[in-house]
Amino acid sequence: MMDKIKIYCQNTKSYCEVVPGTSLLEIQKEMDVKMKYLIVNAKVNNKTEPLSFKVYAPKTVEFNDLSDPSGMRTYVRSLCFLFAKAINELYPHTQLNIEHPIARGYYCKVATLKNFTEYHVDKIKAKMQELIDMDIPFEPVEEKTEDVVRLFREQGFEDKALLLETSNQVYSKYYRLGDYVDYFYGSLMPSSGMISIFDIELYKDGLLLRVPNRSHPVELEPVIDQSKMFRVYKEQLDLLRLLEMNNVGDLNKAIDSGRISEVIKISEAWQEKTIANIAEQIAARFNNGVRVVLISGPSSSGKTTFRKRMEVQLMVNGIKPVGISLDDYFVNREDTPLDDKGEYDYESLYSLDLELFNKDMLHLLNGEKVALPTYNFTTGKREYKKGHELQIEEHNVLIIEGIHGLNPILTEQIEDKKKFKIYVSALTTISLDNHNWISTSDNRLLRRLIRDYKYRSYSAIDTISRWNSVRTGEDKWIFPFQENADVMFNSAMIYELAALRRYAEPILMQVPKNVPEYAEAYRFLNFLSYFNFLGDKELPPTSLLREFLGGSSFKY
Repeated sequence: MMDKIKIYCQNTKSYCEVVPGTSLLEIQKEMDVKMKYLIVNAKVNNKTEPLSFKVYAPKTVEFNDLSDPSGMRTYVRSLCFLFAKAINELYPHTQLNIEHPIARGYYCKVATLKNFTEYHVDKIKAKMQELIDMDIPFEPVEEKTEDVVRLFREQGFEDKALLLETSNQVYSKYYRLGDYVDYFYGSLMPSSGMISIFDIELYKDGLLLRVPNRSHPVELEPVIDQSKMFRVYKEQLDLLRLLEMNNVGDLNKAIDSGRISEVIKISEAWQEKTIANIAEQIAARFNNGVRVVLISGPSSSGKTTFRKRMEVQLMVNGIKPVGISLDDYFVNREDTPLDDKGEYDYESLYSLDLELFNKDMLHLLNGEKVALPTYNFTTGKREYKKGHELQIEEHNVLIIEGIHGLNPILTEQIEDKKKFKIYVSALTTISLDNHNWISTSDNRLLRRLIRDYKYRSYSAIDTISRWNSVRTGEDKWIFPFQENADVMFNSAMIYELAALRRYAEPILMQVPKNVPEYAEAYRFLNFLSYFNFLGDKELPPTSLLREFLGGSSFKY
């Protein structure tokens, strides 16, 4: 009789014995693991694996449901595979691009179908439901990379073939869903029958693939208007296509061939032109009464470097910017609101003294001299230092940078005609391939990981463990106000993830395997392996990436 192996389940805090080769799905059923939402994957020794994963040695297992970020990623990947197969069966000679997140869903284009109607949408949804009812397994297959590349080229998936061909892996894994093959970065669910929550609707000139609500995943995310953000994505995608830089395989080819120098120059020039255009818009409205520029954006979006570069462009337009830090308007620490865990919530709008802030701004805008506060982070008290006063002149504009800049409550006492609002974020547009987009959150976390390690002495464990809390604060205090912006600035660089790899990998490798944060560190190391190394010697000292990598000509 075959010897059994011991499995420890973190969810139930108990052991079970199984024969080698037992799948995680079978272990879940054997141990009767139940969770609030659908269980979709598991961490095995702190590495995320699909439920189809089989164990052959003692392991510690923790099952994840849809409320876990990795669980939601697994569900959405599986849904995208199902969507791609449905499109392939209905329109076999077309190309599907799942381009980027928007409106709480994912924007998709079907290349050869220009005039989608509700008829087409209904047809696709019916085909997807048919595939769900068939409960087809998502079968992982691992073969030599050269064989997988050949398979994808035969299927007409040059984007996937090029990605794998340029990522220099000996073996590569892909998936089968019936007779349809596709490539997805990360785990999938066991079968199509587990997909139950989704929708598709017409959106702009394409389709919106709707997904479960991340905080309550038994219902769909609500569709929200993000027309301004959609335009920013479209502009960047147009640039990518002009440069023939549609996917990471194209980027890797450019690095290998030396063409990357041109890509860097054009990417940097594009950003500088955009910043100059924003400064010109401010200058035009300055003549009509704008005196306050509000800059907002999530963590590691590059707000500080954007502000410094914009200030240079404002000076070119004859306007002298004067900066004010929202941090100096924190209430005294004991008056800070508390979060759900009973801890000080410094992300809350009400951690700021809104009454004092508005009073000071109104006095400044009236031409009065104002004594500005300074917040002492050591004592947790607001202080007034002798000589720390400000009086704006005719050619000055106030620059206020902070996460609450677009929240109308922050500046509700200032007339709208005096305000110009800017939203900054790293809206990543380059994709791994046509079906695998890159998360803007992942891009920002890699930036923050490097900056925290380099300038704040934080380890990767520190940064990763805080990230969910940071994202929760962004969802509450930043993202709802994005569309309030007069303009949006995309701080993501076409080439940047290849440049970040050299800095991020050594930091991620320091995360030990026996901590929960290892799952994310391992995921990022795998993700970065798709990018060929790119040095940063060609990055100008004013590049936005220098804020994170070092070598900037700006002082922070």
